[in-house]
Amino acid sequence: MEVGLERLIDGRLEGFVEEARRFNAAAELRAGEQAEVDPRTPEGLEAHRAGLSERPTPDGPPAEETVAEAGGRQVPVRVTMPQGGDPRGVYIEIHGGGFYMSRAARSDYRNRSTADAAQVAVVSVDYRLAPEHPWPAAPDDCETAALWVLEQAEGRFGTSRLAIGGGSAGANLTMTTLLRLRDKGLVEPFAAAVLHYGAFDLSGQTPGGRLYGDEPFIDLYAGAVADRTDPDISPIFGDLRGLPPALLVVGTKDILLEDSLAMAGRLAATGGEVDLRVYPESPHGFLSFPIAMAAAANEDIETSLAERFGS
Repeated sequence: MEVGLERLIDGRLEGFVEEARRFNAAAELRAGEQAEVDPRTPEGLEAHRAGLSERPTPDGPPAEETVAEAGGRQVPVRVTMPQGGDPRGVYIEIHGGGFYMSRAARSDYRNRSTADAAQVAVVSVDYRLAPEHPWPAAPDDCETAALWVLEQAEGRFGTSRLAIGGGSAGANLTMTTLLRLRDKGLVEPFAAAVLHYGAFDLSGQTPGGRLYGDEPFIDLYAGAVADRTDPDISPIFGDLRGLPPALLVVGTKDILLEDSLAMAGRLAATGGEVDLRVYPESPHGFLSFPIAMAAAANEDIETSLAERFGS
């Protein structure tokens, strides 16, 4: 654990640390046995996408596949409705995967849990992936989904209260979507933003961004862009005023820890409401791990959303 982070970590998590360490050690061993492949090559890209692990099948009704349409654009989305009552709000979920892999369906398990625990409808965005569709395709798609939800929320879901969130690349896209909506005067309905270990500086100009500035996913997504400090690519450089309250979730073993700390600081400096949660012995992507630390973090997220929607 890094010096200075202790005060940010909830003491109830101490009992989960040893299990997390054992899980991480086993995962590192498995990773060390696998050959590194470069996703910037066609063979490497296919290998990365094919190598995604399976996620559990959620209990309850399946997500509905539909097409969100707004502003002359369309994007597929998956809608998960809560069981046991009408939704108290709508949560727009944006999956991770480095902008170049994964899909909305891989979030079904977590989205079913979120929908039921927070009593919200979850709209998961199947945005286009790089390198076939580099920036600005992904933020365009996420903006389209958000505009559709804004238009449809009351009539389709019976509520106008909204939240938005995602992990890794999805946290980046959450911020770029909010900045676009804020600039259009459309951010007021959003009660919360949930940012899981986000990559907020793809330019490599900040201390956090320099830690992963040579990662291949950046070239796949924004390789043709000369100035990657554009806030639509690296939202850490944006004007962050007027955004909804933010919950930031990150682990002490995450290469993006510095980015999350920097984003929390920038949001707070502009007068925003910030809740920063740091989880010990937790690397990137830990929310999907089958361990108690991940369960605690996911429960924290669901509880935060439930509180924001008044349930």
